[in-house]
Amino acid sequence: MKLEQNEKPLLFSETMIPDIFFAEHLSQIPGDYLKIYLYLIFLSKYGKDIKLNDLSKKLNIPLKTINDGFKYLEENELILKKSAGYIIVDLQEATLHHLYTPNLTMSKEKVEQTAKNKSRAKAIEHINNMYFQGIMGPSWYNDIDLWFRKYGFDEQVMIALFDYCYNRSAMHRNYVQTVAEAWSSHKVKTWNDLDKYYEQQESMNKLKKSIAKKLGKYNGLTQYEEAYIENWVQNFGYDMNIIEIALKRTTFKQNPTFEYINNIITDWHDRNLKTPDEITAFLEQRKKQEKSAKDLKSTVNKINYAQRKYQDLDFLYANKPQGGINV
Repeated sequence: MKLEQNEKPLLFSETMIPDIFFAEHLSQIPGDYLKIYLYLIFLSKYGKDIKLNDLSKKLNIPLKTINDGFKYLEENELILKKSAGYIIVDLQEATLHHLYTPNLTMSKEKVEQTAKNKSRAKAIEHINNMYFQGIMGPSWYNDIDLWFRKYGFDEQVMIALFDYCYNRSAMHRNYVQTVAEAWSSHKVKTWNDLDKYYEQQESMNKLKKSIAKKLGKYNGLTQYEEAYIENWVQNFGYDMNIIEIALKRTTFKQNPTFEYINNIITDWHDRNLKTPDEITAFLEQRKKQEKSAKDLKSTVNKINYAQRKYQDLDFLYANKPQGGINV
């Protein structure tokens, strides 16, 4: 792998990193990948070949992590693969190309959006000052503008989005995007929508804790178990009154799984049972049917037993010696 040459000797050489890297990439890049990237920048000043195995040993990083790191750096346009190796992408130039789009005409729609744009500009400036200490990377401006248009968030919701991520120490683009998708999927657009969503989430969390307690899962639920509960509530429309009926049915089963409980609740949903009374009536009817089937089976078994006994006696009579005694 060939890297670029710098004529300065090591003692007098400096490794320069553009500020755009700190604003755009530092918060998102994993630790080992950061070590790889910084070392590549350092090596790019010297005209020597370097192999991935040597890089692995030099940085004390597993070879698989080295390969994954190169893939990450390529995907995030920090390095560019060439036929003879890699080059370090000029982040300042790349950012400028990414941001620059010729605006030759001012459309009527843009003129009509001026007032809204001013309001959004204030919201973005607030986000910059509050969560990026006034040095928000240029690409964040494009992302925020995109999220305004894609999700239809108002300014308060957009600020709340960054506040939510900031308070969870997750101010990286993928996480913010994921939260925005989740809010949008629940039809959040305005502050009132977000307030209702928070209430629903709080209610859902209480429900999950209640179910975990009833099942003795004091270490909490797994992501998959929580997904079951969300499906029961959001898609089936069931509340705790119905779910608890299913939970009680696990008392007769050793080590019941969430899949077992889900099968019970899904069966009720498939039968279009919507209320606790309907479910209770269904269970009572099935209990009677099972009892009738059990009684019928018991009666049939008795008849079969009697028939076998009669046949056994016939067999004895059939083999009884006829006539006199043989000598």
